[in-house]
Amino acid sequence: MEISHNADVLIIGGSYAGLSAAMALGRSMRSVVIIDSGKPCNQQTPHSHNFITQDGEKPASIFTKARTQVLAYPTVQFFSELALDGKKTNDGFEIRTDGGHIFTGKKILFATGVKDLPHIQGIAACWGISVLHCPYCHGYEVRNQHIGIIGNGDVGFHLVKLLSNWTQRLTLFTNGLSTLTEEQRNKTQRHQIEIIEKEISSLGHTNGQVESIQFSDMTTYNGISAVFARLPFEQHCALPQELGCEMTEQGYIKADMMQKTSLHGVYAAGDNTSMMRSVSAAVAAGTMAGAAINVEIIEEEF
Repeated sequence: MEISHNADVLIIGGSYAGLSAAMALGRSMRSVVIIDSGKPCNQQTPHSHNFITQDGEKPASIFTKARTQVLAYPTVQFFSELALDGKKTNDGFEIRTDGGHIFTGKKILFATGVKDLPHIQGIAACWGISVLHCPYCHGYEVRNQHIGIIGNGDVGFHLVKLLSNWTQRLTLFTNGLSTLTEEQRNKTQRHQIEIIEKEISSLGHTNGQVESIQFSDMTTYNGISAVFARLPFEQHCALPQELGCEMTEQGYIKADMMQKTSLHGVYAAGDNTSMMRSVSAAVAAGTMAGAAINVEIIEEEF
């Protein structure tokens, strides 16, 4: 049997951006329903960094504390369910879940994140532990160590330059023939950074700690403490696109400074809108979205 719930705002995704938005809206006395499938992208990451008051804390601990604080506001509800489909209605939006619920709301916020797509064997097991995406989140912990970079062309060169701030012991693995420009190659080599153009077959690791990079020619590179890489990704939730939200060329939901998407009444915040994938950035975006949604409702109803 389907059960209906109505709220001012539906938030799809109950991690950092979603919870932050829910707090702003709860404090604005808005009725809020949070729908969360329980699959955060940093579920393997042992510690969160670069977030004042929470530096070094476990992501799961931050989430648990945040949810407890958010649900202290009586107008906020949390449902551990998966949003299956959604549609625009005359009064707003409707979402159906795998828990047999139909949720309706005036506004909707997608804080659904992205799904990383490990393209090399071993990366999935190491992702967030020793295969990393953000030096601002994890660079300090591997400072002055021998770091590998999996990347090519402009992306690989950008990571080389960026990570040279944390360590001078870098090796660039292009996973096949290099597409660096001559200038990029010369600058990389001038900084005594080795470029290895072999195709990677897998990463050797123990409990997620990378130990070696194995190539298709059966050779192995040892001595790497961590690897930084930009993995291909896809949106964790397809509903924004199905509703008609415009996407960027990079595959993110297009949102303005107030986290508004191209579809009126639909907002997006967090990793699904930006390459700045950090807890602090998600929290800030969620707060902005919550405030903007509240103001939009006021403007429409006053």
